[in-house]
Amino acid sequence: MILNCVIVDDEPLAVELLASYARKIPFLNLVGTFNSAAASIKTIREKTVDLLFLDIQMPELSGMEYAKIINEPTKIVFTTAFSQYAVDGYRINAFDYLLKPISFEEFMRVADKALKCLSEKNVASGKEANGYIFVKSDYKLVRINFKDILYAEGVKDYVKIYLKDGSSIKSLACLRNLIDFLPSPQFLRVHRSFIVNIDNMKTIDRSRFVVGDKFIPISDTYKEQLQKIIDEHTLD
Repeated sequence: MILNCVIVDDEPLAVELLASYARKIPFLNLVGTFNSAAASIKTIREKTVDLLFLDIQMPELSGMEYAKIINEPTKIVFTTAFSQYAVDGYRINAFDYLLKPISFEEFMRVADKALKCLSEKNVASGKEANGYIFVKSDYKLVRINFKDILYAEGVKDYVKIYLKDGSSIKSLACLRNLIDFLPSPQFLRVHRSFIVNIDNMKTIDRSRFVVGDKFIPISDTYKEQLQKIIDEHTLD
C-alpha cells in the first residue's frame, strides 16, 4: 500500500528535512511540499492525500486553523517545537504530532502507524454491507451488523451507536477509532460528534439529517465530502 503525503511548513529547512525522510520510506509518495497552508489548499482538495505533515505556527493561516477545514480521510500529523500544542492537536482529532527537532526514527514511527491504520481502514472498506464489527459494552463484546447501524454519536469519553430497531449500544471508544473500522463511503463522518450510515439516511433538511425525531447536524468541515456523494446520486 502506498500513502500519498504532503508537507506544509513555513521554514524551508524543516520542509526539506521532512521531504528527505519521506523519500527514504518506500510506502510514502510525496505529493507536494509547501511553505504555507494557503499554497497547499488546491493540492489537498484535488488529490488524494493520506497523510499531511502540518506545522502549527505559520503566518496568515495556522496549522490548527487549517486542520479544521481538512476532510476526515486525510490523517493530520502536527509538527511543532512546543509540546503544549499536542493537547490542542488531539482536541481537533489530529492523528499524531512530532516534536521538533524531528528525528528520522520518530518520522518513521508515525509513518508506520499511519500505514497500519489505513491498511485496516482498507480492509473495512472492502467488506460488504452485511459485514459486522464487535464493540465492547458493559464488559461484553457485542456484535453489530453494519446494515443495522443508523448513526453513531460521540459523547465525552464514549460512543453511542444507534440501531434501526430503536435500540442503542454504548461503548468506551472514540469516533476517530470507530470510523477506521467502518466501510467507506457507506459510513461517513458529518460532524465532530456524528458518523452516519448513508444507506440508512432518508432525508436531509437544511444541512441536517433527519432520523425519526432526531436531527443530525452537518458541519462545514465535512460538507464538501458529503456533497460529492449526494451529487453522484442526485437525479437532475
